[in-house]
Amino acid sequence: MSGKHSVWYAFVRWVVKHGYFGTHGGIRSIDERNVPQSGPVLVAPIHLSYLDPPAVACGTRRRLRFMAKEELFVHAVLGRLIASLGGFPVKRGEADTESIRKAISIIEDGEALLIFPEGSRGDGESIQEMSRGVAMLAKRTKAPVVPVGVIGTNLVMPRGKSKGTRHLVTLVYGKPFTFEEVATGSNERQNRDLFTAELQRRIVELCAANGMPLKTSTSRSDSASSAGLEPKP
Repeated sequence: MSGKHSVWYAFVRWVVKHGYFGTHGGIRSIDERNVPQSGPVLVAPIHLSYLDPPAVACGTRRRLRFMAKEELFVHAVLGRLIASLGGFPVKRGEADTESIRKAISIIEDGEALLIFPEGSRGDGESIQEMSRGVAMLAKRTKAPVVPVGVIGTNLVMPRGKSKGTRHLVTLVYGKPFTFEEVATGSNERQNRDLFTAELQRRIVELCAANGMPLKTSTSRSDSASSAGLEPKP
């Protein structure tokens, strides 16, 4: 990361944190120290609102790289802004090997990657099916994964509604863990399922402990194509 990009990222984060969240109920971080301040890491939050990416970024001092749908890069100014903040395009709804390679490269370069295991926004009442894309990246890169509970963004900017309400947004950063720590199964598919179930369990616990209990589903997507993370067999 260049010094220029680092300063720009810090400036935008400050403006969003104080200019937006500061006037919409505030924002606070819990256990932000669980995010390693150097080295490769995957930051994996629950997804409730379009506000989640900036909220999670504002909650930690670590610069986060992130995926953004490729349609946003069609607009020259917006595309340049997203790229300057560390974003890169991903094709939604299909496997995208280019974005997979980019994600792996970012992690292997020792950076932090923000990725939403659910792929799309939920309703704040249930946690959605999780793809195996995060498991694939965690296994390939051996990077630690930090689960994140996000509470309140769905009230400030609700899904499918034009107006929200002022509300404190809380980011809860869980303890990092690795794929190898939970991969105790007898085959690759079972190990990815074990990892995904553990990630979901940790996110649910973080949310519940901070006032947002979630219903869980025993089902899980067998592919990560919705997040553009896992190539088709």
